[in-house]
Amino acid sequence: MRLCKPVLGSVLAFLPLCWKFAFAQHEVKVWKIGVLASSSRALNASREEALRAGLRDLGYRENGNVVFEYRYAEGRLERLPALARELVEAGVDVIVVGGTRVAVAARQATATVPIVAAGAGDLVRAGLVKSFTYPGGNVTGVSRRSPDFLGKRLEILKRAVPTIRRAAVLSNAANPAHERTFNEVELGARTLGMTAELVAVRGPGDFDRAFGAIARSADSLFLAADALFNSHIEALVGLAARHRVPAIYPRSDYVEAGGLMSYAVDLNDLARRSAWYIDQIFKGLRPGDLSMTEPIRFEWVIHLGTAAKLGLSMPPEAVARADRVVR
Repeated sequence: MRLCKPVLGSVLAFLPLCWKFAFAQHEVKVWKIGVLASSSRALNASREEALRAGLRDLGYRENGNVVFEYRYAEGRLERLPALARELVEAGVDVIVVGGTRVAVAARQATATVPIVAAGAGDLVRAGLVKSFTYPGGNVTGVSRRSPDFLGKRLEILKRAVPTIRRAAVLSNAANPAHERTFNEVELGARTLGMTAELVAVRGPGDFDRAFGAIARSADSLFLAADALFNSHIEALVGLAARHRVPAIYPRSDYVEAGGLMSYAVDLNDLARRSAWYIDQIFKGLRPGDLSMTEPIRFEWVIHLGTAAKLGLSMPPEAVARADRVVR
């Protein structure tokens, strides 16, 4: 028995090392995902759930092998740079953004942390990627743009309100895609036998003036997609109603607030598809090597109650083709 004591002691001393090694072999990497939004938690909720659903499909579980850090600008776009820096300082492994302005703020905060767009505009023109095929930096993801999408939006409005001839394009002059957006809408207008007029703003203080100009010179409104506008949905819908201007909006949120109609990409689908990029980055691929993709799902929503208030009779064909009708 005395000969066995040293051996037994060695075995007992070695056991903690064995347990430590076994635990290390089964330790799960927990990834930290930052989500940066220009809007509020409530407005971003459905997109966040779509992102989580996409990640679940790929084997990720919240508070399991992934955790989230959320930052919301609550419509105050000037807060985006500071919020982006907070996410970088929190040590996130990737930042998910929606919209060009948000992507720009994230890129200004970091050139190394991967940034995945869950729906953004012209990131090439904004200087964030070299091309959709070869992004080349730390930004990639799903675009909100597709060929002739803006022209299609104007065509949808013309189909529903055949009498319109002059479209005012309300755009944020601070958006990097400002001029290109108008040029594309203007091209679509010419194709439809219409004219397009650019009405530029830089903040909510310009809204009243802009709508006054629209009411004097145009018979319809095309609202460009922008985080500024998404932060003032009710105000814009109210101004369109007051000036009795038929308008088409870039998100269904405007229609739910009483706007006439929207034709938009399915933002939840974009968020869900962005999960694939996150998964690829976690597996070791560089964002600059992951080609961006375009939207594939769109939704046309009409508010018949608002049409009636404007004295418009929606063509039955337009109502039948709409994806959703609010009565």
